[in-house]
Parts: sequence; structure tokens; C-alpha cells
Amino acid sequence: MYFIKLNFKKVFRAKLRTSLTIVGLVIAILAFGLLQTVVDAWFAGANASSAARMVTRNAISLVFPMPSYYRDRIKAVPGVKAVAHSQWFGGIYIEPKNFFPQFAVDSDNFFEMYPEFLMKPEELLAFKRDRQGAVVGRKLADQFGWKVGDVIPIRGTIFPGNWQMTVRAIFDGKDETTITRQFYFQWNYINEYLIKRFPRRADQIGIFNIEVTDPGRIADIAKAIDTEFKNSLAETLTETEKSFQLGFIAQSEAIVVAIRIVSFVVIFIIMAVVANTMAMTARERLAEYATLKALGFSPGFVAALVFGEAMMLALIGAGIGILLTFPVAQGFAASPAGAIFSVFKVSSTTVVMQVACAVVVGVVAALVPGWRSANIKIVDGLRHAG
Repeated sequence: MYFIKLNFKKVFRAKLRTSLTIVGLVIAILAFGLLQTVVDAWFAGANASSAARMVTRNAISLVFPMPSYYRDRIKAVPGVKAVAHSQWFGGIYIEPKNFFPQFAVDSDNFFEMYPEFLMKPEELLAFKRDRQGAVVGRKLADQFGWKVGDVIPIRGTIFPGNWQMTVRAIFDGKDETTITRQFYFQWNYINEYLIKRFPRRADQIGIFNIEVTDPGRIADIAKAIDTEFKNSLAETLTETEKSFQLGFIAQSEAIVVAIRIVSFVVIFIIMAVVANTMAMTARERLAEYATLKALGFSPGFVAALVFGEAMMLALIGAGIGILLTFPVAQGFAASPAGAIFSVFKVSSTTVVMQVACAVVVGVVAALVPGWRSANIKIVDGLRHAG
């Protein structure tokens, strides 16, 4: 306890220099935590995927659809428990900046395959009965102030026209990792329109959502599904839900890598700043360290003083930075910029990494000053004071 008090007093002997260094540490640790949270948010969809679900799409690209009758053939494959379908809509709500995921889905059993979406049974039933009904995630509803019964106008891009959907259900997630920023409506609503206006585009599906009976056989089932449509006009690619999500992330992998690199560059910079602070501090106190050695204190004790001061400095800055990470992340998530992320939450892993970075900064910053202070000769140290 005495050793801790001694180091605390030493840290604040040069108040201005210490304060500026701590401010730098706070900003660096805060920036590191937020950047790592952005990376986590990027992978949130993939991490929340179910091991019992798969996705079947056109083997060439998602741009190319598949015939709707594929559903019955997929359902007949051994090991398949349920099949639903969905279609990316890509419409605009009021203006383009109001982006959110929109899917036209199979109203019969789509939500039965996603038990993590929690909603009132009567609301789900109302959605199924209303051809223009929509199901909205809680976070999306809160963002725009929607409630059950509201009519949402969406201007189609992939499917031209002005579409009117009525919110019939709002779902919550079973836990904080469940994404609740999606907008679902009935596929039959747009398909009936296409039959009348664009018959060649009707009865076409973007992806089939598949639930299997045994997750341990998921690879064999996927192979069987793709074999079923081999050499057809629309060959398929079936993969796990997580692999499907990661495929989208791979398209922006360079951005994710850049964010990771920047987060560690920030730590490297603050490491240099703290090392400079400790070097100046140790140089000013060479006479004190020489005096301690003259009084019989060991070189190890002197080195421990330097390391203790560096660690105290790093941990104070890191502690404040970590505490600020949570409210800043919450504020960002609530802002328009944070709305692009379905889940934006500081994880325990990020906090551990912040603490680890602070420890590394403290140790590295104290290496050279600690070695120099421990090995200085008493005469040279006292001469330095003169």
C-alpha cells in the first residue's frame, strides 16, 4: 500500500506534464475501444447466426434469382426441417440517408424459423392476414418513432413504385446480440404486382432460408441441395447462415483491416508519448535514485519505482478512457451515424484489450528509463544533480 501511495505522489509531482499525458492516454484508449467496437459491430450479424440454419442462393451471384418452385424441392431433401424465402427489397424511406435492411419474406413460416425474434402472437397473426403488413425490429421502430398501425411509405428501387406497408408487429430480440433493425413485409405483396406489370420477374426468389433437423449434418445437407439443382438453369450455392453473412463482410474486408490497424497505431503513438514522459521524469530524478542506492536500496527497487510510476500513469489514463468508452459508444449508437450498425455495444473482450494495451504501454515506456536508473553509478547520479 505504501508503494502505491508513493508512486501516486510521484506521478503528480509534475502536474501539467502528467495531466497532458493522461489526457493523451484517455483519448488513445477511448479511440481504441470505439474502433474495436466498430469492428465487432461489423461482425455482429455473423456472430448472431444460428448453427441450425442455412441459406441457398444462386451459385453465380445474389443478383441472379431462383424460381420459387425450388422451395418444394429443397423441402424434400432429407434433413431439411423447414424452408422459407426472402428477397432483398432496397427501397427508400423518405430520403436515401434513411437506410435500413428491407426484406420481402414468406409470411407462412419465416418467423417460426427465427425464434430469437420475440413478438406478440396476435401481432404476428395480424401480419400474416394483411397482404400489406410489415414486421419491424424494435431498434428500427424506435429510430423513426414507428408504432403498430403506422403506414410506412417506401419508394422502390429494385422494384419500382410507391409501396405502402402497415406496421402490424414490432419484435424484440431474445438478448442484446439479436439484431432488431430489419424491416420485413410479405413477398406475395410485390409478387402479385410483378405478375401484373413485369411477369418475367414474377415468382423469382433471392434466397431460400433453410432450417435443418441436425446441425451436425449441415455440410451433407448443403451438398445434397446443391446436387439437386446441378446442371439446372439456376444452379445453387448452399452455405451456413454465418458463412453467408461473412461473405458480405469479406466485400469490405479492407475497411475492417484498416480500422484494426489504425486502432493499434493509436496505441503505438501514445506509447511513444508515455515513454518520452517517463524518460524526462527519470532523467530529472537521477540524483534521487543515486541517493537511494547510496542508502542501500537495491537496483531492483529503483527499477521498480520507475515501473510503478509508469504503470500508475498508464492505468489512470486507461481507467478513465475505459469508463468513457461506454457512454460515448451509447451516444454514437443513438446518433444518425450509429444507426447504420444493427448492434453497437462495447464487449468484454474490448475492455480486456484496452487494459492489456495500457499494461503494455506502461511496461514498454518504463523499460529504458528503468534500466538506466537501476544501473546508474552513485557518483554519476549525484554529479548529474550538480
